[in-house]
Amino acid sequence: MSLKITVIGTGYLGATHAAAMAELGFEVLGLDIVPEKIEMLRRGEVPMYEPGLEELLHRHVAGLEGSTGRLRFTTDFAEAAAFGDVHFICVNTPQKHGEYACDMQYVDSAVTSLAPHLTGPALVVGKSTVPVGSADRLARTIAELAPAGEEVELAWNPEFLREGFAVQDTLHPDRIVVGVRSERAEKLLREVYATPIAEGSPFVVTDFPTAELVKTAANSFLATKISFINAMAEVCEAAGGDVAKLAEAIGYDDRIGRKFLRAGIGFGGGCLPKDIRAFMARAGELGADQALTFLREIDSINMRQRGQMVELARQALGGGPFLGRRIAVLGATFKPDSDDVRDSPALNVAGQIHLQGGQVTVYDPKGMDNARRVFPTLGYAGSALEAVRGADVVLHLTEWQEFRELDPAELGEVVAARVILDGRNALDPERWRRAGWTYRAMGRPTA
Repeated sequence: MSLKITVIGTGYLGATHAAAMAELGFEVLGLDIVPEKIEMLRRGEVPMYEPGLEELLHRHVAGLEGSTGRLRFTTDFAEAAAFGDVHFICVNTPQKHGEYACDMQYVDSAVTSLAPHLTGPALVVGKSTVPVGSADRLARTIAELAPAGEEVELAWNPEFLREGFAVQDTLHPDRIVVGVRSERAEKLLREVYATPIAEGSPFVVTDFPTAELVKTAANSFLATKISFINAMAEVCEAAGGDVAKLAEAIGYDDRIGRKFLRAGIGFGGGCLPKDIRAFMARAGELGADQALTFLREIDSINMRQRGQMVELARQALGGGPFLGRRIAVLGATFKPDSDDVRDSPALNVAGQIHLQGGQVTVYDPKGMDNARRVFPTLGYAGSALEAVRGADVVLHLTEWQEFRELDPAELGEVVAARVILDGRNALDPERWRRAGWTYRAMGRPTA
């Protein structure tokens, strides 16, 4: 008998996981408590931009022409409990308002809503990023609430999705980590992930705390690497060095590696900032706060980059106030190939300049609607060319491929001044200079 899978929470993580499980051949039921989201998914539409996800849904959502029919959606926990052998919890764990800690209300609600309906053997699998110790607590909750008692188990299986590559990362993960307490739970998860395991994805079996720590440790390491090169950019600014050449040189050392060593305006999004803050908060609760004090400085370096970009823009305009000056901002999302503007450094810089009196016009290939919702008072343009028209300075703040392919000469015809600040060190300085632009990038005063 083939396993049946439910996915509870159909946001970014859940919708991707549900579609990928159907692609791997399983019958899947996705659940969400927001009816509008379920209606969208039933039509094969996704509430966010993620390359390849809509095509995957169309291939499997029941009722759509030519689909396998393996993927359905519901708002009913009783239906989900009766349907599934393995229940994946994929709900959001945002930062609590006014503090660093992680808000567990959605995870807790998913577990307490599902467990009372579990009358037969089942495996509940947490995928959400949670503070270490949560799985142990949730296992006790399930034991208390599930009618099937010991026949219902919990496992923890953290997600490692990169926005823009989520489908690829789910179907062909670079590792699968499972925190389990029994051979049965491990066996079920090996069955779920049989295809990627057969393709060579490492399968790492751990206890609950280690599985919970893997995701936050990985994100903390990546954040550290980004903030390290941004700290080097600050030193290069002061010393007259070139951080791009510095990064290239140290990146050839395979102990260091070249990834995540591009200096710029720092990291953002819905994961890295909240995860490192929640990690610090949880370490404090465990009495291990000194172990993670360095993360406070990582966070601080990251936030400082945004202010430095604003200052770079001010210098480019002659050092005076922004009042009455026209600033074009290319990029609104926190990274390319996504429409996510959560804690976006690009939007933050645009907002700061706007609040200081600058006339800011933003263009982003996918993030315009979300940006408008967050910052309705900014100006928005339908293209890069339209955004830079009449601009005294152009800020490149999200490294979309579209921006790398822009024609500097064409843009030069419509700007008030040919000045570009590369907040991502992703453009070709020579190409822009040949077209008569003044090119300036963070950490590269002499480049």
